[in-house]
Amino acid sequence: MKKIPVTEQNKQVKQSVAAGSMPSSVASRADAAQGEAEDPMAGLQADLDRFRELALRSQADFENYKKRSAREKEEAIKYANSSLLERLVGIIDNFELGLAAAREQGADSPIYSGMVLVQKQLNDLLAENGLQPIEAEGKTFDPNLHEAIAHEPSDQIPEGIVLRQARRGYRLKDRLLRPSRVVVSSGRPNK
Repeated sequence: MKKIPVTEQNKQVKQSVAAGSMPSSVASRADAAQGEAEDPMAGLQADLDRFRELALRSQADFENYKKRSAREKEEAIKYANSSLLERLVGIIDNFELGLAAAREQGADSPIYSGMVLVQKQLNDLLAENGLQPIEAEGKTFDPNLHEAIAHEPSDQIPEGIVLRQARRGYRLKDRLLRPSRVVVSSGRPNK
């Protein structure tokens, strides 16, 4: 097949259009040439749209990442002392046992009075750091806050109410640090 320069092809196409007839080979080449001229623009526009959408998604993902990181950092700071406080509440339990023993020796003794002052200081320090004791006695049993270690029948206290607290539980701000260990009433005994 003989190659015809583009300028001559255009002259032939114009003459054919003017004459009303166009050879099929010339028409298909003209359509292909025109399609190639439009396809790069359409392809570029499609690429541009795709990259614009990708950039918007990446920007949204990055914003979400920043928010999530800030939230995680805030929580890490808020609960940074949790392991220390968790260990400290075990020491406080033992201190309270010692305080109860000192009370039996005499509530007027200077050792007992000193231990009461130290206990108050410890409780104030813990409260300043967001630690709150969970009072369970006389409350309805809540599995989110309490750990039942036993059930006992009771004539006076209805079923599902905490009779005694064996170990005090604590909350750190809005999280449970340690559940209360409790004995729960099982209601009236069966006769």
